[in-house]
Formats: sequence, C-alpha cells, structure tokens
Amino acid sequence: MRPFRTLAIASAVALAWAAPAAAAKPKPRVSWIKCQDRCTAGKVQRGGTVKLAGARFTKGSRVVFYVKRDGKRVKRTVGARVVSSKRLTVKVPGNALSGRIYVRARGGVRSNTAGPVKVMPAQKDNAPSTPRGTPFDGAGMWVWELPNTEGGNSSAIAQRALGNNVSTVFIKSGDGTTYWDQFSPQLVADLKSRGLRVCAWQYVYGRDPAGEAATAARAREAGAECFVIDAESEYEGKYDQAREYTAKLREAVGRDFPVGLAGFPYVHYHPSYPFSAFFGDGGAQFNVPQVYWKEIGGGVDQVVETTYNVNRPYGRPIVPIGQTYNQPPLEEIQRFRQLVAANGSGGHSWWSWQETQDPEWTAIGQPLAPFDGAPPSGAFVTVKRGNSGDLVLWAQEHLSAAGFPTAVDGDFGAKTQEAVAAFQSSRGLPANGEIETATWKKLLEQVPQQAKKQPKSADLPAKRDEIR
Repeated sequence: MRPFRTLAIASAVALAWAAPAAAAKPKPRVSWIKCQDRCTAGKVQRGGTVKLAGARFTKGSRVVFYVKRDGKRVKRTVGARVVSSKRLTVKVPGNALSGRIYVRARGGVRSNTAGPVKVMPAQKDNAPSTPRGTPFDGAGMWVWELPNTEGGNSSAIAQRALGNNVSTVFIKSGDGTTYWDQFSPQLVADLKSRGLRVCAWQYVYGRDPAGEAATAARAREAGAECFVIDAESEYEGKYDQAREYTAKLREAVGRDFPVGLAGFPYVHYHPSYPFSAFFGDGGAQFNVPQVYWKEIGGGVDQVVETTYNVNRPYGRPIVPIGQTYNQPPLEEIQRFRQLVAANGSGGHSWWSWQETQDPEWTAIGQPLAPFDGAPPSGAFVTVKRGNSGDLVLWAQEHLSAAGFPTAVDGDFGAKTQEAVAAFQSSRGLPANGEIETATWKKLLEQVPQQAKKQPKSADLPAKRDEIR
C-alpha cells in the first residue's frame, strides 16, 4: 500500500504546483505605437495621446512611461482608455521622457516593451502672449436684442458704431440650446460689408453641453468672426460639463477660431466656477470678464485693479467688458478706458447697446486723455496654504505638468505646499510654498495637465455675486 500512497501524495503535490501555472493570466502584447494627438515631426507632445495596438488588453490596463522627477529618470504608470482588446489610447504625462513603454494589466501582469516613444515639450494652443489682429482688438459693443438696437437697421448700426470708434459688435446668437435667428448670415454679411467686425455670443447653462456647443457652432456657420461664451452662476461646479462643452465646440469650429469667456471678474468670489476647464487645453483664448464697476462698488480704479490681479493667473489676454448701462458717471467711462490701456489690454467692449444713451456713446468715442495717477501694479493674486477653489486647482494642474505632482482637487494643503516649494527651488525662486507673481509666471510656462474628475472645490458656494 505504501507505494500507492506515496504516488498519490506526489501526484497531489504536483497538481497543487501546476494549478497556478494553469490559471496564470495571459500577458498583454504590444505590436506597435503611434502618435494620435499633438504629433510633430514623428514625436508626441507632452499632454498628447498615443495609440497602442496589440492583444489581450483588458479593463484597468495602465501604461508605464519614463518620466523626470526630482531630476531623476523614474517610471510612472498612467491609466489607459481601452478601446478594444486590441487597442489602447493613453495621454502622455506632462513630465514624460522619450523611451520604451509597456502595458501593465490588473494583477501586475505586464507586456513586452515597445517603442521608443519620442517625446517633445508641449506646444501651447492658448499662449499667454496677446494675439493681435482678432475682433477682440479695439472697442466692441454688445447687442442683446437686435430690434432694440437701432431698430435692427444694419446701416444705422454701422454708422453709430464706427462713428464712435467701435469696430466690433458682439451679437447674441443663442441661449442654451436655442439658436437666435437674429444672428443671420444676411445680417452678418451686411454689417461686414459696412466695415464692422461681427462676433457672436451665447448664454449657457450646462444642462446639455453638447447641445449648447452645437448651437454655438451655428454662429460660425453664419459668418461669426469670433465667439464668446457667457457662462455665469448656472455653470458653477460644473467641471465635466465645461470640459464637454469646450471640447465639442472646438471639434466644430477648429482650434484656432477666436473664442472668449465672459465670466465673473472676481475669480476669488467663485471658487467652484470652472475657469480652469474653460481656459484649459483647446478652450477659450481670451478672458472677457464683466467689469461692471458701478454694480460691483468700490470705484472704477479698485475694481479694475482687482479684476486684473485675480485673472492674470489664467494667462489669457484680458479683454474686459465695461459698463455703459445704468448711467455710470461719464468720467468713469473715460477712466475705465485709460486703465484698460495702462494694463496692456489690446481691446475692451461695452454692455450693452440698447442701454447706452447718447452721453455714454460720446464718452466711448471721444479721444483718450493721457493716463494719470499710480500705474497698475501688474501683480498676480497670491495663493497659499489654506486657500481653496479654482485658482488652486489651476496651479495644481501646472505643478503636475512641471513634474511636481500633487492632488488636483482645488485644496491647498501640505502636499501642495511642498510641491510649490520644490518647484520654486527648481526655478531659482524663494521656496516659501506660496504662489505669488514670480511663481505664477514660471508656472504659466507649462501647459496644464488638465484634471479629469470633479475637484473637491466644485462643491464650494460662491462667496458673493458681485454682478447683479
């Protein structure tokens, strides 16, 4: 009996060892890698996308890149989008280095290495330098209801505008998903033939971002030379919707079409407003804050200084909207124009045509007097530990792109402070862990690594509605 018992035990042991081998997961395999988005001369830009072909790609697959961190070459795993069992796409990290990459499936099973992937620095789509030659240059006037704008007469509109140095009209073309037929190809062509530049604007809510983007695109088809997104309190906290809206809009109008965002002027009052999504990759190239100083209070000098201070970190040309409604003092209209020019803006506009009376039109069109008083500070708002909101989120996106990753949640905690200090040291700045003017300028040299999830700060309430 013993020989049989020994044989049985030996067989059981053999089966026990053989079972894991039989159950081992098949390894994924990478056949080739191609640049899919942001490709230049055979290289992929940081922040771009590469496509991987192969076999046995499964949900939860991640791609391993070489990146530069703290001056060292290390590995970094990035979540991939599984298109099928034979295709993956993945975004290239903002600190990626050229080299071979591989896929890691759940459970640690890894593929063969493939490549090399040749990586180059990201090229900015929305450069912080001021683009010239767009309809945002010079002075503009906003049109809400065309029948209340010189009776909708193109000849009268052009005569009034051009006679007061207004070169661009911003005409409402949509409200949510409803297109306004007043922005017609006939009207646009007629105004252009009379020497005006014609842009469209749309009020958006975020209930149907894809539908809103489709509505916006109709204005481009009608001949609009630029487009402005008017997103206000309805869009607070709606990061996913803002990203979808801008992505769909760019698909329809192209990446180079001039787009502006007419948002709140006091960014720090609206911590959950998705400025970073609207200004992110492929978003609005122009910042068009609604600087209605009489409504906000505090005087035109203070309101303009605060607006520029808190909007400069977004790195977009600031083209503010001034107030001609509710009869502001005429000398304040003149002062607003002086301050905008002194801050280096290439253009400004006014809200709105149907509420602007003859005295305001005269103040808009008269020659600009020399600037007097203290010059603008040129400062950026300081963001530091304990702060929260979109400005913090924007800084975190830039820190991650620069190779100093931290949680991208809109909360300036200890980890973000450490990342800021490390970034400052790497750029020869005082490592105080606070983001002030000099640090902002260095951060803006990076293309932000846009967050994909709703940040914690998306739930923060507005501190005050400065525009009523």
